[in-house]
Amino acid sequence: MSEYSIPDQRKRFAIAKETKNVRVLDIDSVYDNKFVVGKTVLVTGGNRGIGLKLAQELVLGGATVYITSRDPVTLPDITTISGIDVSEDACGEKLVEKLNGTKIDILINNAGYFYEPLETLQKLNFKEEMKMIDICALGPLRVTSALSNAGLLPEGSKVAIISSQGGSISWRFTQNPEGHDYGHHMSKAAANMMGVLLSQELKPSRITVYLLHPGFNKTEMTKKYKDVWEEEGAVDCDVGAKRIIHEIGKMTMEKTGSFINCEDGLAIPW
Repeated sequence: MSEYSIPDQRKRFAIAKETKNVRVLDIDSVYDNKFVVGKTVLVTGGNRGIGLKLAQELVLGGATVYITSRDPVTLPDITTISGIDVSEDACGEKLVEKLNGTKIDILINNAGYFYEPLETLQKLNFKEEMKMIDICALGPLRVTSALSNAGLLPEGSKVAIISSQGGSISWRFTQNPEGHDYGHHMSKAAANMMGVLLSQELKPSRITVYLLHPGFNKTEMTKKYKDVWEEEGAVDCDVGAKRIIHEIGKMTMEKTGSFINCEDGLAIPW
C-alpha cells in the first residue's frame, strides 16, 4: 500500500468502499482515545463545528478541555476562554494571561476561516484572501509561539494544526484542474509551511507538530459542496472529530512535521 493518500476525493472514497477499509468507513472500529485521559487540551475555535465536536469528544475521553472563542459561550465540562481572535497579534499573550500558568499537553489549532464564493480571475477578493491567510496561517503561529514562549507547552506535548488537503500544491493538478479558489489554497499552503518550520524549531524541546487534514466533514464551511457530500464520503462532525483525535494519538517525535489525511491515516504530499 502506498504511504500517500489518493488525491481524487471521489476515487479515494470509492476504493475505500470497494476494499472495505474500516479505517475510512468505520472509525469506531479502530478508534483509540486512551491517550487523552488526564491530559489538558486546548482547542482554538472550539465553540462550533468540528472544533466543538473535538472538545466534546475529548471530555468524554477523560481530558481537561479548554477552548477559545471570540464571543462568550457556556459549554458543559469545558472551560471557555472568550475574547480570543487569532487574527489579532496580541491574542497569544491574552490567551497566556487567561490560562494563568496552566500547561497544555495537546494544543489543537483549529480556528479557521473559509470564504465561500468561488474565486476566479474575474471574481478575486484580495481582502478575503488576506483574511484567510491571516487566520489560517498566522493564527496558529500567534497562539503556538505565545504558549511556547511562556513555557506552557512542556516537553512531550503535541501541537496539531488543522490544515487541509487544499494546502497540497501537488494535489492541485488533480483537485483544481481549472484553478480557482486562490485564497483558500494559498492560506493552507502557508499554514503547512509554517507548521513544518515550527516543527523544526520546537524539535529541541521535544514538542511534536503535525499538520492534519480533517477529512471531508459536513460543516457550514463545506456547505457549498453539499451536492457531493455523499458520493465523496463527507461525514458528520462527530466522526470527523474521532478521526482527528485518533491521528493525534499516533503523532510521534520521529515524524514531527508530517502532513496527514485523517480520513485514512496516510500522508499527503506537499
